[in-house]
Amino acid sequence: MATVTQIGTTRRWTMLGLGVFSQAASAVFINGTPFLLPALTERGMSLATAGLLVAMPTVGLVCTLIAWGYVMDRIGERKVLVAGPAIMLIAGVAAATVTNYVVLGALLFIGGLGAASTNGASGRVIVGWFPAHRRGLALGIRQTAQPVGVGIAALTIPAVAAAHGFSTAILVPAVMAGVGAIACLIGIVDPPRPEITGDTGRPVNPYRGDSTLWRIHMVSLLLVIPQGTLWTFALLWLHRDLGWSLPAAGALMTAIQFLGAAGRIGAGQWSDKVGSRLGPLRIVAVAAAISMAALGFTSWAHWWWLAVPILIAASVITVTDNGLAFTAVAEIAGPYWSGRGLGIQNTGQNLAMAAVAPVFGALITAAGFSITYVLAAVIAAAAIPLVPRDSR
Repeated sequence: MATVTQIGTTRRWTMLGLGVFSQAASAVFINGTPFLLPALTERGMSLATAGLLVAMPTVGLVCTLIAWGYVMDRIGERKVLVAGPAIMLIAGVAAATVTNYVVLGALLFIGGLGAASTNGASGRVIVGWFPAHRRGLALGIRQTAQPVGVGIAALTIPAVAAAHGFSTAILVPAVMAGVGAIACLIGIVDPPRPEITGDTGRPVNPYRGDSTLWRIHMVSLLLVIPQGTLWTFALLWLHRDLGWSLPAAGALMTAIQFLGAAGRIGAGQWSDKVGSRLGPLRIVAVAAAISMAALGFTSWAHWWWLAVPILIAASVITVTDNGLAFTAVAEIAGPYWSGRGLGIQNTGQNLAMAAVAPVFGALITAAGFSITYVLAAVIAAAAIPLVPRDSR
């Protein structure tokens, strides 16, 4: 088995790139299906039925994140990064050939099941092959896969569906997944793990007798709510309250996605320089609470000239915790539990994100955007005391 010193710098970064590509393919599959709504409704399908269909990949994702984490801990990430995308490829190709909507929904669910494999995968590969002073940067880059995937989906899925139909559009993420599976089969090497010591012959459960990981999961769950609030409703706010055109509001939100990706990389590099993930995570939680409160106040005061810059800042700040928490969980959980730890982390965040749209949508209807932004600030503030102290 290769050792850390036998893996060169180029090989490390290549494996990181493969992890990003595989996760981006999953993001296209999960986040690209909503862009198929026009094509599905043009087939004569009701909007409610079409909405249920495009949600099936997300259901498959949430149901299997922890299970994939357990599999990763048992057999390694290389096999998972091959098997999961291969499932996406098979399900996507099959979905492109069926006409029965029940079968289509089942195949999209199975595709989401495969997509879940990449959410936590490559975390241990990066922690295992990258030195500690580069892990924050590397996992920050790894966390850019989602906005990159969303961007790819937005650019390709509607255009392909309009020009060539639903069946061809669903092949976009399927083909990406197939390429990723082959590339990971060739390029990913599982890092060595220390031998298990102790009377039981089993790895120590990092959740037993220590609340650190649970606290990080709760912090991430709380901080994803301001993020989800802005991702879900900022475009509507710009259009309805500020009077922006939809193309202009959409362009700003697209630019914010790329700024958020850069913010994740910057936060990771910052954590490397200070030698801590949790210290920067606490500062990000404070900044998220302040920026969301400021957005609520400027929205209430109708200070649009100030509210828009604050929206941009808040949108970037509220996503920078993702890479920090991801890195902390992978490092603290260790090589035998990082898969399950990241599975729990991602499950909590996805469930919270799913609740944002209906709950905060009702709140906006009843009380308006300003109150909603302030509530998101309060939720972010609740995360601050939960951030564990860095033992170092």
